Amino acid sequence: MSRLLPALVVVFLLGGTAAAFAVTQGLKLEKTPVLSPDIDKTFSPVCDCDREAADIAFRLRKGDRVTLEVVDGDGDVVRTLFTRRRFGPGRLQARWDGRGNDGRIVPDGDYKPRVRLANAHKTITFPNEMRVDTVKPQIERLSVSRRVFSPDGDGRAEGVSVSYRLDERARIRLLVNGKLRVRKLGQAETGAVQWYGKFRGRPARPGTYELALVAVDDAGNRSEPVSAGPVRVRYIELGLDVIRVRAGTRFGVRVRTDARTYGWLFDRGRRNATARYLVLRAPQEPGSYRLYVGANGRGDSARVVVTPKP
Repeated sequence: MSRLLPALVVVFLLGGTAAAFAVTQGLKLEKTPVLSPDIDKTFSPVCDCDREAADIAFRLRKGDRVTLEVVDGDGDVVRTLFTRRRFGPGRLQARWDGRGNDGRIVPDGDYKPRVRLANAHKTITFPNEMRVDTVKPQIERLSVSRRVFSPDGDGRAEGVSVSYRLDERARIRLLVNGKLRVRKLGQAETGAVQWYGKFRGRPARPGTYELALVAVDDAGNRSEPVSAGPVRVRYIELGLDVIRVRAGTRFGVRVRTDARTYGWLFDRGRRNATARYLVLRAPQEPGSYRLYVGANGRGDSARVVVTPKP
């Protein structure tokens, strides 16, 4: 009998080990009761946008009485979305508006959804974090590459670039006269956004336009518009609208343009020029004449009043 005792102990231990292994393998093979979680990562309850709430979705393998809660980093419940509600197998979806059970917006931070299944006697906390972020991004600095440009297609001063620095990663929107005109792709704390002076593919008319930037973060928070100041679309223009000159004398007028060359038409003369100060001779006959200048399909004119010689 004394010889059999050690053998019985060994058999008992081997049997216990085998049973434990079988239980462990059975647990490994047990199918999870919830599948395919799809949970929004970042949102802002105060953004007044399509990201003001977080969508929580998953599939139930079997029907059950479900309690869905939102818990903080310590595992404490901040919001109960529903309690012991009966659902059949399939997709289950809910929304959390970032408020606690007291109706107040919860502090910024990370939260997780937790599911309690009454019939399956399971409690599952999803690893997917939902970040509540109510802080607007800030535009800390910006600068404009030029204040005057000409989107005429000649490759010279075609657009304007606004460089910026943010206090966090965000998407940049460029406003022209208060309306959204450019959406910059990607997110970065520093960068630049360009406007090539076009509306719906057509070059803007000559004139002054006010630029401003808005930053939008992942949660949907929008900064206040920050002015980048005015810019001017200018193709070609004369420095004076009316020029008064004595008959037969020489006169000059400044020509503002980014084009390398331009054409002018005055009295019965017509030529091309490159000078930024155009010098011409007035007709001998007093009267009112029209001076035209043009480049790249754009032009300007001035009235030349020729008075008699003294």
